[in-house]
Amino acid sequence: MSSSKIPALGYALLGLLRQKPSSGYDLRKIFSSTSMKTYSDSPGAIYPALRRLEKNGLIRGRIEQGTGLRRRQVFRLTSKGLAELRKWITSPVTREDLAHGPGLIMLRFAFSEVAVGTGTSLQLLHSFKAEIESYLQVLRKELHARSLVAPTSARLAFEYGIRGTECFLEWTRYAASIYEKENRKESEP
Repeated sequence: MSSSKIPALGYALLGLLRQKPSSGYDLRKIFSSTSMKTYSDSPGAIYPALRRLEKNGLIRGRIEQGTGLRRRQVFRLTSKGLAELRKWITSPVTREDLAHGPGLIMLRFAFSEVAVGTGTSLQLLHSFKAEIESYLQVLRKELHARSLVAPTSARLAFEYGIRGTECFLEWTRYAASIYEKENRKESEP
């Protein structure tokens, strides 16, 4: 299964299973009770996604004894699944990624430390920053060109997008500074 065929829900499942082997029910509870519900909390999506990941060798399910007489299938990431997760997390951020908003980029970052380590998490932040800075230049030029012909509402809506992107840039700087401070503390005697 190539990375282009794994939907966001699939990567969310891989990332969660990297953090902790879980049953489908456990995963559903995470999706339904956290902000991850944007990826799905529907059993009609989660269980088929788990089956696809298992069919492609990215996860492995094993029946385990649950509480009482209940048995449950617990899924774990395979080495192939971990390699796919790492490849997705460390892939360069593109302008297209930014145009779709920070959601998937933040999902990648959220799982980065557990999957690839803090050093790579910091590298990701620097790559986000560079791509966002470049994208903002393009957006500002486009705003200038559109401002000459666009109605006020369209211009303001476009400015909203730019301001959101500027906030994302500010956050990447902040997050990188947190990692850099922690690295300095760890290297002090």
